[in-house]
Amino acid sequence: MNKVQPGHCHSGAAHYPPYQIATEIRALHDQLSRHELTVLIVALMTTAIGQSLVFAILAPLGREVQLNELQITSIIAISALVFGLAAPAWGRLSDRVGRKPIIITGLVGYTLGTLAFTSVFYAGLTGMLAGWALYGVLLLARCSQSVIMSATNPASTAYAADHTSREQRTPTMARLGTANSMGTILGPAVSGALATFGLLAPLYFAAGMAAMAALLVWRQLPLTPARERTSRRVNTRLRFTDRRIRGFLGTAVGLFVGFSGIQQTLGFQLQDKLNLGGIETAQMTGAALMISASFTFLIQVTVMQRMSLRASLFIRLGLASLFVGAIIISIFNSFAVLGIGMAFLGTGLGLCMPAISAGASLAVSPAEQGAAAGLVSSCPAIGFVAGPVCAGALYQVHDNLAPLFSAAVFLAVLAAVGLAERRNRASK
Repeated sequence: MNKVQPGHCHSGAAHYPPYQIATEIRALHDQLSRHELTVLIVALMTTAIGQSLVFAILAPLGREVQLNELQITSIIAISALVFGLAAPAWGRLSDRVGRKPIIITGLVGYTLGTLAFTSVFYAGLTGMLAGWALYGVLLLARCSQSVIMSATNPASTAYAADHTSREQRTPTMARLGTANSMGTILGPAVSGALATFGLLAPLYFAAGMAAMAALLVWRQLPLTPARERTSRRVNTRLRFTDRRIRGFLGTAVGLFVGFSGIQQTLGFQLQDKLNLGGIETAQMTGAALMISASFTFLIQVTVMQRMSLRASLFIRLGLASLFVGAIIISIFNSFAVLGIGMAFLGTGLGLCMPAISAGASLAVSPAEQGAAAGLVSSCPAIGFVAGPVCAGALYQVHDNLAPLFSAAVFLAVLAAVGLAERRNRASK
């Protein structure tokens, strides 16, 4: 793992061409305003609300239309792969054409994609589609949505990086990260309330929220100046294998392989262990996700904004917390015990993700901010490819195997981070 401390330049990005230095100097004089940060947070929070709604209701909704556990989790996994492949391309495009148009594109795509996805489920509930035909159309709708909605996150993150000094990069990324936390807190609450009107009601609500967020960004977020767009053009494409950021990216992928394995089987575990109905399962799953998100939010607004530690140290502490949480979840037999495990998961995410985002941003040049943000944004999606499929398959063998799989992944990533840290120290 590369060691990047907030406020210190990484050696891989220490020597910028003159036009890149000029870009960073302009950014220092054009700091991200509170209003602009609020607009970005609202945009990201809206998509986070929508995603948490899907995660809360997909398990019971999938069972309502007679899909099995592996089919349900594979919809998330395959669409996540599409998201992961598309996000870096959107990030690079935002380097060339500006951040605002790409953010709006993602939000509009999320709106239309959610409406299509919900309509297919409606066809399944009414008997118009069933079996493998229903599964295929659901998968097509979700993947089509993922291609476009993947634009919002990298463009928003890059917009914040454009207008933030290096010293303020980590706390700014933590503030931006609160959008996902707040969305995951509010999403389950909304899902639980709206589920009383039917399992599809929360999805229609999410589509409406995304449409309003797109309008807000269009009206309130300033355009990126044309002179900055021109200066961002670079001749080489940033890749996952770039030595400056590959440690951060690998850690993020592993983190979300483990986290998604728990998240995507949580509804099954609650329904089977506590003998719940469909609506009750959606409500309890939402409550569990809310606990996790609340602790993520708490860490992001306290620890991550007030402590100046190496990115690798934040990440190791976070992975240790994730491991403990997964072990607790593997043995829960009541919602109270599950809540403790989810609290540890939330704490781990709150420590890891701002450190990863800031570390990757600081490791590259100003001209590569969109590309770096796109790669970081793709990591959770890539993690969601393997995690749900592996955990879903293991769940069909025994319900405890899914969280134990996640615990093993967290432990392996923690060991890899520690080994990389020792190698970095030995090479100096």
